[in-house]
Amino acid sequence: MVEPKPEPPSISAPPPPPLTADGGAVAPGQGSFGSLFKIDRPKLRVTSEYDSESSVFFNKISCKLLDNLAKLKLSFQNANNGEVLEPHLYLKSKFFSLQYDVEENDALLNTSLEIAPGLQFRAATELKARQGEVAMVADLAGPAYKFELSSAVPSIGMSQPRATLKFPLGEISLEEKDEEEEQQKRTLSLNGTVKSHILNGVYTARFSDENLDLRYAYKDSEMTFIPSLSLPSNALSIAFKRRFSHSDKLSYLYKFDTDSWSAVYKHRVGNDYKLKAGYDTDVRHGWAALWVGNEDGKAKTAPMKMKVQIMLQVPQDNIKSTALMFRVKKRWDF
Repeated sequence: MVEPKPEPPSISAPPPPPLTADGGAVAPGQGSFGSLFKIDRPKLRVTSEYDSESSVFFNKISCKLLDNLAKLKLSFQNANNGEVLEPHLYLKSKFFSLQYDVEENDALLNTSLEIAPGLQFRAATELKARQGEVAMVADLAGPAYKFELSSAVPSIGMSQPRATLKFPLGEISLEEKDEEEEQQKRTLSLNGTVKSHILNGVYTARFSDENLDLRYAYKDSEMTFIPSLSLPSNALSIAFKRRFSHSDKLSYLYKFDTDSWSAVYKHRVGNDYKLKAGYDTDVRHGWAALWVGNEDGKAKTAPMKMKVQIMLQVPQDNIKSTALMFRVKKRWDF
């Protein structure tokens, strides 16, 4: 009798790969454990600026770390002989920032924490001087109204706690100061800024100790008119700006206390080119400048990520000492 042959053992198929949230299969090496330790190379940004007047290069190297959770920046200057001057190292995150002066071996630390909804704690410390400031900021009736209480640490000299109330139309600070240490005389110092809309313009009053600056600014699509007065010096000045078109604008400033004035004419060609010319009686010279790249913008938005300024200065008293200066700022992204 022939015995039946045993059946070969069945080979089960391997389990299917896990699926992602969108239903696709996860490739080998891309599981949750591998992605947890995957670190992308941070993007490096290098910015260099040269000023012909000082003959110095201003350099900045920065990059974002830990998926944009922190930013690291190094800034320094280069003289003509290649010497590195004023190196500074910056580390900034949402709750903490560090500024380190390499030459002075000094650091400035800043911390900001929200310890409760609507309650924020801030602290700043200068390590070498062993001085700093702490502050508590609380929201009052919403984020538009804030109350801040700050004090120097340690409290030395004339420094006393300062209370500040911030509201949509400005802010007011109250601080106690020691005027005469021998007689231990203390007074309250009131500082602040208040704004209000009056007659289609903005009225601003800025007061500090015994000084008061009053400013009114009227602006429409074609004209800007800004008179300002400082008390008790009675220094009065008027700024006037007139826009003739989208590309042409004239600015004028006159100071009544010194009879000095200045004027600037601007002509824009597109968004990246600007011509400016002006005269200032305080320094008694005229000038003309050409901007390539947005004057107020960053090099990132300029053509080829490069901004150029060329300026010609003509002194009124000595035309032979006319100077041609330029400034170049270039950015590289790696």
